[in-house]
Amino acid sequence: MDAEKDLILDVKDLSVGFGKAESLLTVTGNVSFKLHRGEILSLVGESGCGKSLSCLALTRLLAPGARILSGKVDFYSADGQVFDLMQLPERKLRKLRGSSIAYIFQEPGASLNPVFRIEDQIAEVIYLHRSEVDDVHGEVIKLLSDVGIPDPEKRCRAYPHELSGGMQQRIMIAMALAGQPELLIADEPTTALDVTIQSQILELIDDLRKKYQMAVILVTHNLGIVAELADQVEVMYGGTIVESAPAAELFADPRHPYTKSLLQAVPRFGRRFEKLCTIPGQVPMAGCFPPGCRFADRCSFSSDRCAQLPPLQSQGSHCWRCFLTEE
Repeated sequence: MDAEKDLILDVKDLSVGFGKAESLLTVTGNVSFKLHRGEILSLVGESGCGKSLSCLALTRLLAPGARILSGKVDFYSADGQVFDLMQLPERKLRKLRGSSIAYIFQEPGASLNPVFRIEDQIAEVIYLHRSEVDDVHGEVIKLLSDVGIPDPEKRCRAYPHELSGGMQQRIMIAMALAGQPELLIADEPTTALDVTIQSQILELIDDLRKKYQMAVILVTHNLGIVAELADQVEVMYGGTIVESAPAAELFADPRHPYTKSLLQAVPRFGRRFEKLCTIPGQVPMAGCFPPGCRFADRCSFSSDRCAQLPPLQSQGSHCWRCFLTEE
């Protein structure tokens, strides 16, 4: 398979900040990664490291006050077109959002409109992006069936508050699929769900990815999920990517001290009485990042040279930004 031919998303040096020039607060810096059709790419890292903000920036879905400072995001559609999402006019970008590129957000209860029935909310996506569909009701029922909603004829007439959290998340997935996306961005899709429902939702996303040959960006804190589902992993810290590798390689041979610390902090079966490993200190506040390595003040391997920006090292498709293994 030609990897470049199969490319769907190419993100280069994406940086996001808040405020104006005189009081600019840079939150994420120089985020770069590539995603191929049919792959699951996972963004992992502590809360506040810029995972969700980077995903929103891909299609310029930023809150008022936030703005893209630099970067280039190329989206390669299945019909051979290439869209520069940072330069695309807003009118054309709106056509891509919800159709070619769809989102699943963290809180389904906050994302669904409480005063509209489920069918109306899914049908709106179809009306906006798939004018060729004649039987919209039938398509809604099919989508609800695809995501495992029992008795879809009844559920499509329900309001969001009449459904459980797991059901609401399935509705969000159905809405995302309604536009037949090529890229699905799932931002912590199992937040606030119990463990059994989490497993079902993740299995559903993986099954649908295989069925529709979608590419998926999965934002999560759960390294167990990453190990099971992801093809490629991007580890973020302090608003930037510190390590990038195929999932199996990253778990077998992590190179950055932060990645190693994350893996050591994962609870393990059979070690009931062992004290859990922790990472001392806390993530630096946005705008207060040190000039060199942003993990230096929490790293047990730090030295004077970490006051400078570490070089980007690579071995095959495995990349990391650290002095530690330079020799």
